[in-house]
Amino acid sequence: MYPFIKKYFSLSLVLVIAINLVYSTRSIAQEDNIEDIVLPDPVEILSDSLFVQNDSTIDSKGSQEKITDLSVETQELLGEYRLVLQQIDRLIAYNDYVERLITDQEEQIVDINRQLSDFALIERGIVPLMLESIETLDRFIDLDVPFLLEERKDRVNRLRVIMNESDITVSEKFRQIMDAYQIETSLGSDIEAYTGFLEIDGENRQVDFLRIGRTSLTYQSPDQNETGFWNKQTQQWEDLPRKYTDYVKEGLRIAKKQITPDLIQLPVEAPKVMQ
Repeated sequence: MYPFIKKYFSLSLVLVIAINLVYSTRSIAQEDNIEDIVLPDPVEILSDSLFVQNDSTIDSKGSQEKITDLSVETQELLGEYRLVLQQIDRLIAYNDYVERLITDQEEQIVDINRQLSDFALIERGIVPLMLESIETLDRFIDLDVPFLLEERKDRVNRLRVIMNESDITVSEKFRQIMDAYQIETSLGSDIEAYTGFLEIDGENRQVDFLRIGRTSLTYQSPDQNETGFWNKQTQQWEDLPRKYTDYVKEGLRIAKKQITPDLIQLPVEAPKVMQ
């Protein structure tokens, strides 16, 4: 029995040693494997993750800024495009307006050319008439009551001068001739007092003239000693009776607007009897 127990004990010891060796070998192998596989540091992994996330955020922010810039630029371009469209519409409307103006101006040019052609014909006929009108006016003044002769003659002479001036249009010459006729016409319906010179008894003396239209022309010396009138029938100056002295004096004051108008007695030519 003891030899058997001894033999069993020896076998068991061997098995234990063998198992320990096996486990030892595995432990050594595991240690060797542990030494070969080195796990990364979690802090480094987190740092790398944060860096990647931060870089992604920066890239995303840059992309968003680019998108925003492109959107703003697009809106600006759209606004400019709409402004250009408005300008084009306005230019089209303005061009239509200018075309209508040009058409109207062309029609006016045609009409003006036609009028110039007609005016050339009228001018050839009206200029001789204007010259004749000036001479007629001059003869009328010579035959009329002799008041303001120098002024009226100068007016006629100015008309003769302008007729020979090339820088004055025919229409302006015609207007001035008509103005002269209107002045002569107005002189027949007003009352006027003026100072002038008259030859009396061979002496050129200053007197006061009283003109009532073309009906009466009288004069009176400043000292009122001499009073006379223009006799249309004899075409001469004649003295008036003493009774007309006060009437002429009053008429001069009325013409000068020194007193209110009143009835006065003056010599006038009697109307001619038609036979």
